[in-house]
Amino acid sequence: QSPSILDAMCTEDADCPMGNPVVGGNGIKTGKCVMFNTTHSTCEIYGWCPVENNTLPRKPLLAEAENFTLFIKNTVHFTKFNFSKCNTLQTSDPTYFKSCTYDPFFNPFCPIFRVRDMVEAAGETFGDLALLGGSIGVRIEWDCNLDHPSAQCQPQYSFSLQDRRYNFRTASYYWDSQRRLYRNLLKLYGIRFDVSVHGQAGKFNIIPAAVSFGTGIAFFGAATVVCDLVLLYLDAKADFYWKEKFEEVR
Repeated sequence: QSPSILDAMCTEDADCPMGNPVVGGNGIKTGKCVMFNTTHSTCEIYGWCPVENNTLPRKPLLAEAENFTLFIKNTVHFTKFNFSKCNTLQTSDPTYFKSCTYDPFFNPFCPIFRVRDMVEAAGETFGDLALLGGSIGVRIEWDCNLDHPSAQCQPQYSFSLQDRRYNFRTASYYWDSQRRLYRNLLKLYGIRFDVSVHGQAGKFNIIPAAVSFGTGIAFFGAATVVCDLVLLYLDAKADFYWKEKFEEVR
């Protein structure tokens, strides 16, 4: 293990309990303390050799991906109103989806997005994310008034930056002709898109409207009674209000 790992430093075998992992290291301790160089001794480990190279890339690995396009297909269901709608525009033009690209002003309903446009809409430059990767959130918002024609129920898209770095590792394992186990470890950088869908819909209904109207009328009636009780019994000028409200007959 590298001497840069604090838990790997040792002076004797007792400092390297067999079976314990190296904290922040790359393997399991074998129980032996070995000379790493003329000045340092470290714990021997069971692990893949060589260990992973942690140097960062110096040039963008995704530079040519800025013009890639992403097709997001989404269908929303409002089961209470038995209504469904897809975000793909209904058109008779067979070439529409081959030529359109999303634009918030000129083409807001095209579900095909250019990667660079999405990154910039999230407030980041593509060159920065192309170096070490990143994560972009895509929010699809459906806000539909179902009293209007269904064609007016269209999604709104927004983008946000979630992380400026994104990478993951994957490995493939194989045996050579000598029955020795090997692996190829790949550290992959990329731009991750997290899509979330939110929506609400409403439609006029006479029954809830009548109930709300009746409740409002009843509330005003109750408010009148409460005001009378306060003015006639609790206010300092209750006698004056009493004489104004009621006429005594003898």
